[in-house]
Amino acid sequence: MIRKAHAELKYTDLSKGRRIFLLCLVSMGSSILYTPVYLKSVFYDPLMEAIGCTNADLGALLAAYSIVAIICYLPAGVVADKVRVRTLSWVGMITTAGLTYWYAMLPSLEVLYAVFIGMGFTTILIWWGTRYKLVRLISSEDSYPSQIGISYSVYGAAGLVVGLINTAIVSAIASAAQSISVVLAFIATLILIIGILSFLFIPKFEGEIQKESKGFSLRETLKAFKNPGVIWAAIAMFFIYAVYQGVTYTTPFMTACFAAPIALVSIVGLIRTYGIGLLAGPAAGGLARLLKSPSKAIMIFLIASLVVLAAFLVLPHDAAMLMAVAALIVVVGFVSYGCFSIGSSTLTEAKVPLPIFGTATGLLSVVGFLPDAFLHTWFGSLIDNHGNDAFNMIFIVLIIFSAAGLAAAWMVRRHGLKAQARMTLETNESEKIQ
Repeated sequence: MIRKAHAELKYTDLSKGRRIFLLCLVSMGSSILYTPVYLKSVFYDPLMEAIGCTNADLGALLAAYSIVAIICYLPAGVVADKVRVRTLSWVGMITTAGLTYWYAMLPSLEVLYAVFIGMGFTTILIWWGTRYKLVRLISSEDSYPSQIGISYSVYGAAGLVVGLINTAIVSAIASAAQSISVVLAFIATLILIIGILSFLFIPKFEGEIQKESKGFSLRETLKAFKNPGVIWAAIAMFFIYAVYQGVTYTTPFMTACFAAPIALVSIVGLIRTYGIGLLAGPAAGGLARLLKSPSKAIMIFLIASLVVLAAFLVLPHDAAMLMAVAALIVVVGFVSYGCFSIGSSTLTEAKVPLPIFGTATGLLSVVGFLPDAFLHTWFGSLIDNHGNDAFNMIFIVLIIFSAAGLAAAWMVRRHGLKAQARMTLETNESEKIQ
């Protein structure tokens, strides 16, 4: 396999075993690569104690990363068309591993801002386009959808296994600083290994470099902005992602309001973040196919999130309710992940034209992931200033976001039906002329 890494190959030149290996490699890599940035989703309290920061500071670190990421989403697509997947993969992995080792040293908050900003470039500008492009390069056109489905399953399984190991480390080491440092060093080593394997085993693919690509097009971007389907799909994704990220605050909610032990909180966080991904993504996709509408599936899932979030507001903060709350957290994690996993499908339902589809996808990423730039700092400040009362405020905000996402998804559906009717009319008129 190593010998062929320097020759241009087609997917048919690769053995089935090598294609499976590369699929698993890039899927595990995409799961583990973002673990350091989003470590607070599972180990919120130990991480805050280890860094010695406030809730707002913890959110601000992620906001700094997110601002860089938002800037890099559109050019990342151009980079993916201009640079080989093999190069993007190993460079992105190894540079992120280096930053994670630096993170593991638990430097000052000022230095951590530099680390998170650096990761914005290494994980987004360099690595963002790698996963989907590599899966496409090792698949036929017909097998690509099923390969992506398998990729998501490997992604969830890898995150769950690594997360359980991390939980065991945090539970075994009494000192929060020591445990988080060990966890980050462990993750950095895994990322480094995947980077080395990428360098050794990902081949140069025939036709992967788009030499005729013109790069960023302002004209296509303006066309995408003017398309109502793109606008409503992006707005829907914004609120879907806000809810998906907002429910991560159920982690400190369990600790602060129900005195849940760290081990239980970490396990519930892992299941919510990774475990349910094994089921929620396929379930949401299956429901969308059954209803013949991703927007309808999203609306059903958002209604379910409204119900669970409302339940958090009325449940008494009593230790006896801990297991019931844990079950509800898994449910809201399931429906929010399900919405997120099919969020980009709304572009297809909205009948976005193919010439601007790529640009529309980039805009969807920019607008859709925008909540990361402010949500965590905002919610962290609420907790700092209002203590346990902040969680009801957070859940009310998430209820509003869910309702707004519901309305936007309905608008996507409405626009899609209008666009389909217009296309049918144009086809009928064309047939009459002929």
